[in-house]
Formats: sequence, C-alpha cells, structure tokens
Amino acid sequence: MDFHPLPLDTVAGAFLLAFPALFSIVNPVGASLIFHQVLSHRTPAERHALAAKIAVYALTILLGSLLLGGYILNFFGVSLGALRVAGGLVVAIRAWGLLMDPEDYEDRKSGDAAPAQQRAEDIAFFPLTMPFTTGPGSIAVAIALSSQRPAGGHTVVPFFLGASLAAVAIALSIWLLYRASDRVMALLGVSGARVMSRLVAFLLLCIGVQILASGVENLATQFLLHH
Repeated sequence: MDFHPLPLDTVAGAFLLAFPALFSIVNPVGASLIFHQVLSHRTPAERHALAAKIAVYALTILLGSLLLGGYILNFFGVSLGALRVAGGLVVAIRAWGLLMDPEDYEDRKSGDAAPAQQRAEDIAFFPLTMPFTTGPGSIAVAIALSSQRPAGGHTVVPFFLGASLAAVAIALSIWLLYRASDRVMALLGVSGARVMSRLVAFLLLCIGVQILASGVENLATQFLLHH
C-alpha cells in the first residue's frame, strides 16, 4: 500500500502536492522579471494583453499534461511505478539545477524569450508561453504529478480536481505577476528573485524525492507480489 504524507485522494491533498511543484518549476516570479526586461519596449496595455493570453495558453498546456500525460504513457506500456520513478528523477534533477545554479536557469529563460524582442506578430504562444513560461520542464513535472494519482475508483476524481485547481492557480499567478512585472521588478529585483527561486527549488526537490520514493515502493510491491 502506497504511503503519502498528503492525502492524495482528496481535493486539498492533491492541490497541496501539485501547486508548490508547478509553482517551483514555472517560477512566475522570476519569469515576470525576464518578461518585463524582454518587453520593456512594449506599452503597458500590450504587456497586459500578452499576460492574459500567456496565462490561458499555459493553463491549457498544464491541464493537458496533468490529465492526459500519465494515461498516454500507460497506453504505451509504461507502468505507474516506472512512471513515478522516472518522473521523480526528472523533477529532482530539475530542482537540483535550479537550487545550485539559478543564474543558468535565468540565462536559459532569457534565451527562450529573446525572439520576442524582434518579432512583431503574435508572440503570446511562441516563444512567451512555449518554451519560456511552460516549457519541457513544466510538462515533465505535470506528467510526474499525474503519476501520483490513486490506483483507481472514485478517488481519482478528487485527485485530478485538486491538481486542476492547482493549474488554475498557477495560471492566475502568471497573469497577475506578468501584469505587475514592473512592480515585481521594483520590489524584489534580481537578487530577491534568486533567493525565492532557491527556496522553491528546495521544495521542488523534496517533492521529486517523494514521487521517486512512491515509485520505488510501488515497483517493489509489484515485484514481491509476483515472486
């Protein structure tokens, strides 16, 4: 039987697992600073409009990954235990990189958003949503969270409802922080954003280890049942 410090068969438990993990990898606080720097030549009205579009696109990507990612991998023969182990490793490795070298993370994000400075057409989806706001790392974390769903029955619905509410909360934070990116810059600055990034990266590392441990436990249980 799987052990979880959070009751994942409840809406609140799933939300409390998914929200910090998604917030850590998306990092809307740090991303809002880069958003402001890259789009400093745009008017406030243009930045506000882009913030709303990016939030909607990011929500779509996160919900799709949360609700479908794990089941798609299961369809191709990846067991739930293997998915948890792989997902936990991905999350932990991402978190370790963010924790030890946030400057490298910022450089990558800046590079992802750089094309927005030259392009005059709609830039809300590419590059500002994908890959800048919700790139491969965010999708991998969302799929890893999907692997934490209960084995079956009526408990699956509360889990996905809680995880979906977490995705909605992330989209709202993206919209609010991108809209107020100038004020976030004035309040935190680059140094303050790096301190916050390290704090949330440590939390993400803990969540990754938790997902990995539940996967190892699941695989060990299956092995013992069949031998």
